[in-house]
Amino acid sequence: MLQNIKAVAFDIDGTLYPSFSLYWRLIPYVIKHMRFYLHFSRVRKILHHTAPLPDFYEYQARLLAEELGCGIADAKALIKQIVYDGLKPFFERIHSFKYVFETFKALKEAGYKIALLSDFPPEQKGNVWGVLPYCDAVLGSEEIGALKPSKYPFGIMAIALDVKPEEILYVGNSVHFDVRGAKLAGMKSAIIASPLKKILKKSVREADIVFSSYRKFTDMMIK
Repeated sequence: MLQNIKAVAFDIDGTLYPSFSLYWRLIPYVIKHMRFYLHFSRVRKILHHTAPLPDFYEYQARLLAEELGCGIADAKALIKQIVYDGLKPFFERIHSFKYVFETFKALKEAGYKIALLSDFPPEQKGNVWGVLPYCDAVLGSEEIGALKPSKYPFGIMAIALDVKPEEILYVGNSVHFDVRGAKLAGMKSAIIASPLKKILKKSVREADIVFSSYRKFTDMMIK
């Protein structure tokens, strides 16, 4: 299966770092902005099932404006202030999973092309724990116009890498958004899951590869 893989692409949130390390830090912040986040989560659920948009940010702001009963410009400003800019400082205190940097370095040295594809702006995570120099493409699905699991951002990523979809392995932490999205686009998929999650959630088996540490993942990719 892996002998035809020429590129490895990664989700960021929950894939390059443990989700809980962000979530517990966000509790006071989310409580402070509870009304906003309740409405914003509804908007994102709609957007995860929306066809590719010519202006994602405009439509997102329009949906939130309807939810909050405010103007579109105000909604767009709130999203920037509370989500895009407001969350940046939290990532400065978050560490990646062990061996992430070494994995990217090893994959690049082994000849793989590497990409990042995230539903939130990659630049929100600063230098993304030092892996950016190893990436051939860094993409945010919002800029592309459609959130995962739409196959559209995956297809644009394949074009950016100049690699056929079936030659790409996409690594994520969500079966619904990452594994199924990659499958819709004709790609192979890998999911990072704790040993307990592997036992309790049969759905992770939809992925072509299931791993619990980046050291093990690297060993699978480089033999």
